Amino acid sequence: MRRGVLCGMRRLVVKVGTNVLSGPAAPLDEERVRAVSGAVAALVADGRQVVLVSSGAIGAGMGELGMQGRPRTLPALQAAASVGQGRLMASYEAALGRHGLHAGQILLTRDDFDARDRYLNAANTIRQLFSLGCVPVVNENDTVSTDEIRFGDNDQLAALVTHLVRAEALILLSSVPGLYVRSPWPEAVLSVHDAREQGGRAVADVVGEVSQEVAALAMDETTPLGTGGMRSKLEAVRIAVEAGEAAVIADGREPDVLPRLMAGEALGTLFLPADVKLKSRKRWMRFASRPRGAIVVDDGAMRALLKKGRSLLPSGVASVEGEFGPGDLVKIKGPGGAEFARGLSNYSSADVGRIKGLRSSQIEPELGHKCYDEVVHRDNLALLQ
Repeated sequence: MRRGVLCGMRRLVVKVGTNVLSGPAAPLDEERVRAVSGAVAALVADGRQVVLVSSGAIGAGMGELGMQGRPRTLPALQAAASVGQGRLMASYEAALGRHGLHAGQILLTRDDFDARDRYLNAANTIRQLFSLGCVPVVNENDTVSTDEIRFGDNDQLAALVTHLVRAEALILLSSVPGLYVRSPWPEAVLSVHDAREQGGRAVADVVGEVSQEVAALAMDETTPLGTGGMRSKLEAVRIAVEAGEAAVIADGREPDVLPRLMAGEALGTLFLPADVKLKSRKRWMRFASRPRGAIVVDDGAMRALLKKGRSLLPSGVASVEGEFGPGDLVKIKGPGGAEFARGLSNYSSADVGRIKGLRSSQIEPELGHKCYDEVVHRDNLALLQ
């Protein structure tokens, strides 16, 4: 199964956690950077394209600045990242250079995913780096990010980059061998296909769905340098697999872990992709961009959107929440208030509020203009279920 899923994949996103790159004596261990770079270079030599999403800038800055513990304030974190990002990239450039490759730095914030034009520009830059024989190295732009726009950890960033470049697999390299499970696992966890013993504990080998029962297996542990945990990794995995891509959580300190994984060796936990691949625009609406407000629809409109693939007409709108403009992404909620879709609104929140419940023929008499018959066209709609 592993060989069938992974061996033929040509474009990958590999996320490397801080604890993979740090050593016992330094927050940034050059030997581990060389090991990761060598594994990436082996995949490139095999004809694959790899985007490396790398943590470690703050840890590297801490080492350069002689900090004894992770900073607690945002300005101090940003200062450490400012010093450390250059050190991190220099390490990757030197390590990849040993294999005839260059490291191309890409720094992103949450806003880069919200804006469709910036999102596409980032994708175009990465494609150009591939054509030039470079390995794109992506990190959050910690020096300018604030609490309101931060991803919080690079697991989420890596999942969104997977959609950005239409990668076929997301590989999360961490300091754990995979998803731990209780052996035997509960009968409710039907999506865990198999498990194996590793390090005295049971590790899931293949998982078919990131169900609530699987998510409940997560042990949300973090380390002094890291910010994520297994819960964060499973959320990143869910974002990837629900769009139709595979995902793996594996121990990044295993020798040659990437080539061995892609050869089908039983390392880490493999999460199988959903049957249907989402198109690029649908991925952006569903996962990458953040909604500005919400449109609540009646039961008939909800059924038409979910079951018949219809557009949202003003007659099906019950109410509006928040403020948004034409072209903004909005949540679409059912009568009970649960979100079931996202879409791009053709009208502002104020105008939707005025035309709700009306027929399309009544839009122009009410507003004095009519650009569209639909509030949200089906081509600009992404279902969440």
